[in-house]
Amino acid sequence: MESKISWMVACVNEFARRFDISVKAAFQYLHLHGGIAFLEEHYEAEHLLSFDDAVDDLTIVCKARGGVLR
Repeated sequence: MESKISWMVACVNEFARRFDISVKAAFQYLHLHGGIAFLEEHYEAEHLLSFDDAVDDLTIVCKARGGVLR
């Protein structure tokens, strides 16, 4: 469980870095648009990918649920 949480925190940090937003703003955006739930639900597959791939997937999921980041 601890490694899952650490991995999810790292994903949020990488998402924040990619979109040049604060970690807090990244978490709020991901929570609002289903990204956090996606990471929890698909951890077994997603944690095997690179962080770049995980952030790409988060971007797709959140945009499909109304998120708007470039």
